Amino acid sequence: MPNIKSAIKRTKIIEKKTLENNMIKSSFKTAIKKFENAVESKDVSTAETLFVEATKKIDQACSKGVIVKNTAARKKSNLAKKLNSLKA
Repeated sequence: MPNIKSAIKRTKIIEKKTLENNMIKSSFKTAIKKFENAVESKDVSTAETLFVEATKKIDQACSKGVIVKNTAARKKSNLAKKLNSLKA
């Protein structure tokens, strides 16, 4: 446990930011799961709308610094491949 006032403040800030980061991670993982469920059920129209939503959530997580740029690009690419295979 920190004794210095600034260290106490830093721990509070870190806890708050950790919660925010976990919320952002959870939201984009949920969006990806919804998209993948739509792909499994072979529902093209729903999958297209969920793809847009999932890529938006991934971009938001990337811009907030929760995930790295290359990780975001890889995830979006994998989702796009799944959508294109569903359309074909």
